[in-house]
Amino acid sequence: MTGPNELSCLVVDDEPRLRRVLAHLLEGGGFRVREAGTGVEALREMELEPASLVISDLRMPEMDGVTLLPHVLKRWPDTAVVMVSAVADVETAVRCLKLGALDYVSKPFNLEEVRARVEQALQRRQMRLELQGYRTQLEARVHAQEQRIKELFLDRVEALAQALEEKDAYLRGHSLRVAEYAVQTARRLGLDEETIDTIRVGARLHDLGKIGVSEEVLHKPAKLTPEEYRHIMEHTVIGARVLGPLLRDRPDAIAIVRSHHERVDGKGLPDGLRGDAIPPIVRIVSVADAFDAMTSERTYRHSLPVGQALDELRRHRGVQWDATAVDGFLDAFPNVDHLPIATPDLTGGRAPLPVG
Repeated sequence: MTGPNELSCLVVDDEPRLRRVLAHLLEGGGFRVREAGTGVEALREMELEPASLVISDLRMPEMDGVTLLPHVLKRWPDTAVVMVSAVADVETAVRCLKLGALDYVSKPFNLEEVRARVEQALQRRQMRLELQGYRTQLEARVHAQEQRIKELFLDRVEALAQALEEKDAYLRGHSLRVAEYAVQTARRLGLDEETIDTIRVGARLHDLGKIGVSEEVLHKPAKLTPEEYRHIMEHTVIGARVLGPLLRDRPDAIAIVRSHHERVDGKGLPDGLRGDAIPPIVRIVSVADAFDAMTSERTYRHSLPVGQALDELRRHRGVQWDATAVDGFLDAFPNVDHLPIATPDLTGGRAPLPVG
């Protein structure tokens, strides 16, 4: 028997003479051996230093081997356990195998048999560790692949949302600007990077539902009727329904898509949410979306000067838009000359709005 130097063994038996015989045998094979007289003492030894191999008698005072076994395997699952039983205890020893012991040795034992049993138990332990390592690596690879697929898919969805806006000279770049406004506001408010990434994704996709809105209404060159306005507002529900199955692991991003037209006074759409019922990240995107909408040209109205749009945010702070979100936006963009606003250029380019 050859035991690697790094392997340690704990021999558990209430008979000191038998403990010493087993310890001497294992030390001769290169093991570092410790001894315990009861199951309780064995658990204390394992707490101090876990052993690679435990050889335990079945019958002992305080805590017997049958009771010790599940404690060891639950706390130290990588430990190989070999049970030592009298001839009359073989049935119990077999039951221990079903509980997770790797082998058993009958008393009175033959030293060569002990060597063989220990060797086999350690081989099984090594196979189990290798299988566990392989499983861990495989799970890591699968997880990495899943994440990559999700990232690629999200890229495609965002590209689709951008392509839909590119078809409309009046909406071109809207979601990208909203995402930039919202991300900078969130950073100013001290949100963590994971939340900021969710805000970015939700903002980039917040208008995807307009794919299900009538283009005639969407591009109407006049003020919308109440019915037409409600029809356009259905894009929030459509977008959330389309993205729901695709972004199951990002429910907060779906909340942005569905609720970015809610108002803190409860007069928004589609659900009439009020105040804190609107998630904080949604309130941030709502401010960003409103500002970009006000400072962008539409078929039915001209854009507002930046200063006037900022005044609108201040005027309706705490009524239409969340006060903290408005303050964060204003703090994030103190220099209005550098806000990334734009007007449509029907030739395909973009021109900055004059600050006013």
